[in-house]
Amino acid sequence: MIKLLSFLSSKWITNFFSTHILEVIVNSLKRFKTLNLKMKYFTINEFESPDVPGSGSKMDIDFLTKLEAARELANIPFKINSGYRTQEHNLKVGGVYASSHKKGLAADISCLNSDQKYIILKSLLTVGFTRFGIGKTFIHVDDDKEKSQNVVWTY
Repeated sequence: MIKLLSFLSSKWITNFFSTHILEVIVNSLKRFKTLNLKMKYFTINEFESPDVPGSGSKMDIDFLTKLEAARELANIPFKINSGYRTQEHNLKVGGVYASSHKKGLAADISCLNSDQKYIILKSLLTVGFTRFGIGKTFIHVDDDKEKSQNVVWTY
């Protein structure tokens, strides 16, 4: 019993729980801020995973703020095909295992012609995005700092 009490009061365990509690609080505040983010061009619902209503609130607030700025700059509509994805939905649509969509750090923006693609891509680059996937009918953009930067790939 004394060993258990000694372990529980150790600095390591105290730091672990303090860090964990702090992470929970920070994540809760980010979700609250995301839900209350006033966006001019998007609604949080546009970023929901189809299998979980309300999951758009899991989008990263900094990502959404940059995307808003890009939309303002482009001065054309951005239709969001995909934002946040659950693991299940990501598998269903053939997303990669380490998809940034699952972190709330990515969106696929519909674009049907080369003029739109250019305008959207230029605005995304201008506001500081550096990761792009170019498909026939969409542009994937993400802000995942854990992945290679200054990259463009095709689908």
